[in-house]
Amino acid sequence: MIYLDSAIITEAEIAKKWGWVKGITTNPTLLAKGNLSPEETLTKLAAITPGELYYQLCATDFEGMVAEARKAYELIGEKTVLKIPATGIGFKATAYLAREITCSVTAIYSAAQAAVAREAGAKYAIAYVNRATRLLGDGLTLVRDMAEVLKGSETEILAASLKSSEEAAAAIEAGAHHITIPLFILQAMTTHDLSAKTVEEFQQKGVGIKY
Repeated sequence: MIYLDSAIITEAEIAKKWGWVKGITTNPTLLAKGNLSPEETLTKLAAITPGELYYQLCATDFEGMVAEARKAYELIGEKTVLKIPATGIGFKATAYLAREITCSVTAIYSAAQAAVAREAGAKYAIAYVNRATRLLGDGLTLVRDMAEVLKGSETEILAASLKSSEEAAAAIEAGAHHITIPLFILQAMTTHDLSAKTVEEFQQKGVGIKY
């Protein structure tokens, strides 16, 4: 699936009208960019998104994570996917919360962490591809390693931190089941100079039915 990575209401409305963007992912940084409270933003996004809406927990202790997760579910409802950091406490929270709310483990930087996410019951394992390239040398290799570890399981890879349409496509080729990208890259994925040129040639030389 292809997701919009944004917490801007107008962007969510645009993406929904396209009909092929399946859901929305947010994070604390994206939520901070808006002029609404996180609660107001999530409520509005939940009403707009055609599918899942991802919310990343900010609490750093187990009890706080559980409380924050349940509050997020109250706001978003059945569309909720929790994004829980790949830390010791995060994996513990995932194992606990996955029984009642769909969970993803975010900021994964190793295949070993992906394996733990699988055992904790996460539906998604999130790789920050471009950031992993900067920090580890090759984010696409990370996706490939995760895909090998998760092969045959119910845990799927969501590739994030994608900076171009080419990188998005490469992440899918490397084994990501889903990608999440900003609006401008979503728009870029739909266009190609040769496509526009080919359509122009058809219009100049061809005919169609009258309507």
